[in-house]
Amino acid sequence: MRARTIFLIVCIVLVAAFAALNVDEFTRTSVLSLGFTTVQVPLGMVMLLLLVIATVVFLASTLYMQSANLIETRKYARELNAQRELADKAEASRFTELRNYLEAQSTATLQREAANATVLAERLAQTQAALVQRLEQSDNATAAYMGQLEDRLDRNIGLANPR
Repeated sequence: MRARTIFLIVCIVLVAAFAALNVDEFTRTSVLSLGFTTVQVPLGMVMLLLLVIATVVFLASTLYMQSANLIETRKYARELNAQRELADKAEASRFTELRNYLEAQSTATLQREAANATVLAERLAQTQAALVQRLEQSDNATAAYMGQLEDRLDRNIGLANPR
């Protein structure tokens, strides 16, 4: 229990014990003035009754405030849960958008890589064709030089050896 509740219970018990110990004084009648009339009632009982009424009013107001606070807390908890769910949905939506964006970027990157690979393959084929052509030209030039050398050798040998 809370300290306030314990304190209130202890005070009520002390007042009850005090009233029980002094019951003769509480029940002795006195003349009391109400302003417009006078009455004979036990003053102690009137004061005790007023104390009980004040305590009941205090407890009722405390109970009302606590119940109002509890209702408001539950309302805020529901609103907080609704906001949390809304935030979770927004977060999920952002994750979905991010995934779609990343997929689009990945697809675009793959397309660029495929296009670059195609261009590279075409250039490589062109370079290879040019290299093959140059090799053929080089082979032809070498064969032509060899043919010229053979002709010279044949002529030089034929001049040197006139048979």
